[in-house]
Amino acid sequence: MNLLVKSRLSAPLGAVSSSRRRYALWLSALVVALAGCASGPKKPQPTPLEPVVPLVAARLAWQQSVGVVDALLVPAVHGNALALANAAGSVTVFDGDGGQVRWRADAGAPFAAGVGFDGQRVALVTRDNELVVLTARGVAWRQRLPARVYTAPLVAGGRVFVLAGDRSLSAFDADHGAPLWKQPSRGSDPLVLQQPGALTAVGNTLVAGIGGRLVGIDPDTGRVRWDVTIGRTRGATEIERLVDIVGRLGRDGDVLCARAFQAAVGCADAAAGRLLWTQAADGATGVQASAEHVYAVEANGRVLALARADGRRVWTQERLLHRTLSAPLAIGRTLAIGDAQGHVHLLARADGSIVNRLSTDGSPIVDGPLRVGNTLVAVTRNGGVFAWRPE
Repeated sequence: MNLLVKSRLSAPLGAVSSSRRRYALWLSALVVALAGCASGPKKPQPTPLEPVVPLVAARLAWQQSVGVVDALLVPAVHGNALALANAAGSVTVFDGDGGQVRWRADAGAPFAAGVGFDGQRVALVTRDNELVVLTARGVAWRQRLPARVYTAPLVAGGRVFVLAGDRSLSAFDADHGAPLWKQPSRGSDPLVLQQPGALTAVGNTLVAGIGGRLVGIDPDTGRVRWDVTIGRTRGATEIERLVDIVGRLGRDGDVLCARAFQAAVGCADAAAGRLLWTQAADGATGVQASAEHVYAVEANGRVLALARADGRRVWTQERLLHRTLSAPLAIGRTLAIGDAQGHVHLLARADGSIVNRLSTDGSPIVDGPLRVGNTLVAVTRNGGVFAWRPE
């Protein structure tokens, strides 16, 4: 129950009747009320941190601050540049090596979702439901959107792609904002997760997480090329049937691995449009993939390494239970995972042992650590940007 409250439930605009919306709002209020009920089960306390011998050294390379960052403002990396947005409506692009500011721009309105970044343009969605594209010269263009957006736009191939909360998908010209095509909403679920979903490109295929499926789409026309199911709906209530693809996708070549919220983790061949495997799993954050493993964090904070070939469990780490862990990041021989107390934990990719712990400002790590060139970067909800160089 607590997991659902933290993931924030929402009814997609335009996707349901007014009575269904009222029911969805009532249901969401009931979830919150039940979660806060004194007679209900208490939230488990985070596992106390044990002393760590730093077997992998990492020195702080640079530090910056950008202002308060909302949970949906996921940082974006392109090459050696890092794009960040704060809740007030300001965008900053940093150099990954030294932390110098390359450029800043202001949208003039608070942001709701982002960041999409292709090295030149930054795309975000405002709280007023406008898609805004900025460059070093300022706002390039704006477009009104018909539905709320929780997933960062994707800027690629001279286009901006937007996955809306009603599960519709749209494409715009990146230079001028002209609409190119729109794939209408697929499905009519009254509730969707108000957290970042999945939108990426593999070769010349746009891949979107729609419900519990990965869908391959022609970026020029919006035509569906393939459709594979990672997680299926189950349960008797609308909350139990939520299976949206969430967070980061793990990628190894043409293989994409994903998590379907509270249902499964699985991998697909994006070139062939073929499902490779799925395994039942309960979690709400994205995954990381390598040639050998898929790394994932379960709802209770258990960290898993699964065999990339077939999904069998390789190792489990349970020393970080109930710490509200972020999506994992593979960097070098380690796996970096953030928590709600502002720590970045480094785990050995070989066996999951904890080999170092890095501290920030004490606020939650947004989305998860990032790799910018040879630098490990963590962004906090308080707006701190911390960059380390593992040695």
